[in-house]
Amino acid sequence: MASTGKKPLAILAVGGNSLIIDPKKKSVQDQYLAVVETCRHIAGLVKMGYRVVVTHGNGPQVGFILRRSELSRAELHEVPLDSCGADTQGAIGYQIQKAMYNEMRSWPDHPLVATVVTQVLVDKNDPSYQKPSKPIGSFMTAADANDKREKEGWAVVEDAGRGWRRVVASPRPKKIVELEAIRKLLDAEIVVVAVGGGGIPVIEDAQGNLQGSEAVIDKDHASSLIARDLRADLLIISTAVEKVSINYKKPDQKDLDKMTLADAKRYLKEGHFAPGSMGPKVEAIIDFLEGGGEKALITDPSHLVPAIEGKTGTWIVRS
Repeated sequence: MASTGKKPLAILAVGGNSLIIDPKKKSVQDQYLAVVETCRHIAGLVKMGYRVVVTHGNGPQVGFILRRSELSRAELHEVPLDSCGADTQGAIGYQIQKAMYNEMRSWPDHPLVATVVTQVLVDKNDPSYQKPSKPIGSFMTAADANDKREKEGWAVVEDAGRGWRRVVASPRPKKIVELEAIRKLLDAEIVVVAVGGGGIPVIEDAQGNLQGSEAVIDKDHASSLIARDLRADLLIISTAVEKVSINYKKPDQKDLDKMTLADAKRYLKEGHFAPGSMGPKVEAIIDFLEGGGEKALITDPSHLVPAIEGKTGTWIVRS
């Protein structure tokens, strides 16, 4: 799968939790310091000659907005979930733009960075709408959860003895609405921040108009989709570990330098990759490779450049 531009194209997916290094330090300023550190490594990727699309998670940040909305509902309107996604795309994109500018400003003819607030089309008949499973927002008492269920139609679940939480659908992404805008920016060799939080989920009404949906799209699946649509040369998923492991946290844990597509599918089927952790990342890479991609990489931000140089990380290849 060769990209159309002169330089190779990399899609880099950064986790939303990676913006919160210390659970006790969650302020905007603290998150920006984490962004600055991550952008040092992203700039290294740009310096290696890649055109880059940065995607990112936003789970904790959306949770903060929802919590503020809950606490202030006596005075202010609540914020719909799709608007929370848009808010975080803009805010995190701004932080990445600023950090990348500061990191690259001394370069001769340094590249520009632009954020595209991205809508992602999903199927309104996706099965996940019938079985919501993605937790969002703060914990509630059983009484509060029941009240929300009866008055606002929320789906709620008890979460491992910690309280009750709202759950929403997590439909598969079907189409990147702003794809052509992103493509034009890449053709101009602009670093693009897009598909934040998996994108803002939208559905089409009977007339073909877009409507926001109360759902959350998996960031890695959306990153895989945009990588396939743009015919990217490389899909990189940045996460908390330097390498992928099988038998994780067991006495016979084995870190992997390389997997083939067949290996990845077998390990996934054998249950080596947890559904709420490494599983979606490996699934997204499988989709990318089966869709024509040649190679993908999983590593942590600090090892991004050494991994691309072949010194670490886990590479997943078609064969």
